[in-house]
Amino acid sequence: EGDITVRLAQPKEQLTLLDDQEVELDEDTLVIADDNKALAMAGVYGGKNSGVTENSQNIFLESAFFAPDAILGKARRYGLHTDASHRYERGVDPQLQRAAMERATELLLAICGGEAGPVTEAVAEELLPQRSDITLRISRLAKVLGVSIADDSVTEILERLGFDVSFDGQQWQVGIPSYRFDLSIEEDLIEEVARIYGYNSIQAAPPAAQLRMTERKEGELSTHKLIDAMVCRGYQEAITYSFVDPKHQALMFDETAALTLPHPISVDMSSMRVSLWPGLVGAVAHNQKRQQAVLAFVETGLRFIPDESAENGVRQEAVISGIRSGKAHSEHWSEGDRSVDFYDMKGDVEALLAQTGNSAEFRFVASQNPALHPGQSAAIYHGSEKVGDIGALHPKFDKALGLNQRTFVFELSLSAVTQRPLPLAKPVSRYPSIRRDLAVVVDKQIAAGELIAAMENVGVKQLVDLNLFDVYVGDGVPEGKQSLALSVTLQDSDKTLEEAEVTELMTKFIETLKSEFNATLRD
Repeated sequence: EGDITVRLAQPKEQLTLLDDQEVELDEDTLVIADDNKALAMAGVYGGKNSGVTENSQNIFLESAFFAPDAILGKARRYGLHTDASHRYERGVDPQLQRAAMERATELLLAICGGEAGPVTEAVAEELLPQRSDITLRISRLAKVLGVSIADDSVTEILERLGFDVSFDGQQWQVGIPSYRFDLSIEEDLIEEVARIYGYNSIQAAPPAAQLRMTERKEGELSTHKLIDAMVCRGYQEAITYSFVDPKHQALMFDETAALTLPHPISVDMSSMRVSLWPGLVGAVAHNQKRQQAVLAFVETGLRFIPDESAENGVRQEAVISGIRSGKAHSEHWSEGDRSVDFYDMKGDVEALLAQTGNSAEFRFVASQNPALHPGQSAAIYHGSEKVGDIGALHPKFDKALGLNQRTFVFELSLSAVTQRPLPLAKPVSRYPSIRRDLAVVVDKQIAAGELIAAMENVGVKQLVDLNLFDVYVGDGVPEGKQSLALSVTLQDSDKTLEEAEVTELMTKFIETLKSEFNATLRD
């Protein structure tokens, strides 16, 4: 109906393909159309309205050159894969169209008979790929291949490949035919020469290079050391995809806008991860379905957080994450049959933080996280900065994520755990240490870590160890209260502590706990 044109699709334009599939075309999709409708998706798939059937009498042939950028990704976007898209995405000879048209016409006339009509040709020469000569230097050829090839042999190889070749004693000027659109730089010609000359004809020789040790800061921890620490605790290192299922990620991080890929590998790998947890959860679910009873994985990698102020609108953060599920130990008569719990995971994280030599600077604070169980989750702080999360995955996600056992996870910013202080030697005290036990009654909502931190901040230089060894709730303790028993170890590097000095130091601790937490000594 009317003339044939090539144009971009109109908004919400429909096209019925040769396989009867009806698609709604995007506005950046190139189509071949007549005056009233689209006839085909250019370079991808033909339309049913212009398809040839057994009853066709008049056939219109169309042969075109489409730039690869115009066709790239269009077939995948519509769930198609055709010979046309396969070829046009990789490039075709821009000078072959008329010859192909004439050959197709010749075959039709020879097989079916009939009469040939006129050829209408539309060419935009300024938009066609422009081919220029490529210079191939003797010195560059010898350096890349590591072997000297006779000048005459190189000239012969290039001519046998159909190139226009001229040689001036130092280099070749090579004219590339239009059908070799894969050749554009000098290294492309070197590859062609090596291919025809024969790889087996190039003698193998070890490379000569100078090796120099790279600089390494002693105060930086490598990720390998962190991974090794977790492997020693029974973890397996995992490597998962940066692309995750958007549905699973939305369940765990409903408040975080993820980046959606325009051309994903598959529908269930169409979002960039905002955490390493979705990939690790998928690994655990996969192994649980295969009757694995003890599961513990650790991974380092990047998470991708949308951020308008960051480069390209995305902030890439390096993190280390872990996951545990199933039994706490492999089956053994001495270990018992116990499932992993929050404190197993917390112990693993504390062991990881101990690698920094600054574990006392980190603290766990009860918090709420949409992906974690409300009563079994905590934020991890380094000073006043939040650097990670730990906790049990919320049970409401178990069925949707394919989990059948309680699962615990953690995630830490790598920048917070890869710095450590340089070790400094200190003399060992020759004087005895003194231990005192302190039992105080405080409100149930007060965490023991808060008491320990407050006591450490008192500034008593003789304090060498502080440990919580008992928690009691029951008879003798008022309702809503808990009794925390702490062991305090004191030692001076210059002298033996006198009883009066110990009493004075313990009084400081008690007064601090009383003023900050309204703590009382337990009778």
